[in-house]
Amino acid sequence: MTRLLVVEDHPVMSEAIAAGLRREGMAVDVARDGHAALEHLTVTRYDVVVLDRDLPGVHGDEICRRIVAGGSGSRVLMLTASGTVQDRVEGLDLGADDYLSKPFNFAELAARVRALNRRPAVVLAPVLDNGDLHVDPNRRVALRAGRRLDLGPKEFAVLAYLLANAGRVVPAEELLDRIWDEATDPFTTTVKTTIGRLRAKLGEPPAVHTVREAGYRIGEP
Repeated sequence: MTRLLVVEDHPVMSEAIAAGLRREGMAVDVARDGHAALEHLTVTRYDVVVLDRDLPGVHGDEICRRIVAGGSGSRVLMLTASGTVQDRVEGLDLGADDYLSKPFNFAELAARVRALNRRPAVVLAPVLDNGDLHVDPNRRVALRAGRRLDLGPKEFAVLAYLLANAGRVVPAEELLDRIWDEATDPFTTTVKTTIGRLRAKLGEPPAVHTVREAGYRIGEP
């Protein structure tokens, strides 16, 4: 599951970008000034940061510098109202991975985000195996006993996360935090519903176990 941070001080634009990217199957958080962006970046590792250059609080240039210096591997797509060649050069020199001038077409923004997310990070996610389950996060392939599973984005992300934590009980709250985004109602049953769909697609014998009042687990403790 692609995790994004949209940093844009214009409320209508930030919500429109976030809503559109969520429809693309991504988990999106929103920050409307530089200080809020840094708070988000402190607690969450994002795959892509869509970053407005001209921000109140802390300028977008400084945020970009800190992302690069922090070594998180987050890709930066910088947005700006100025489309001059010099501005693009400055943004890329700061460490931004891509640059998009306002106004822009949403389809182009979404395509650029997808392209950035496809770029391999310094360390690729490992292939995950447990029993007859096999998940390759980089190729987005999930198999059980050699049979390819037709999983939705959230189902795939839940399975991969549980496999990465095999043997440990993962609370529903942790899954909600890592796979969904801050716009999700914390009291929702979406985790339980997604687990139910995943179990149905995994088939028998059961692979995902419920630990009462604790969470979910794959494999033996």
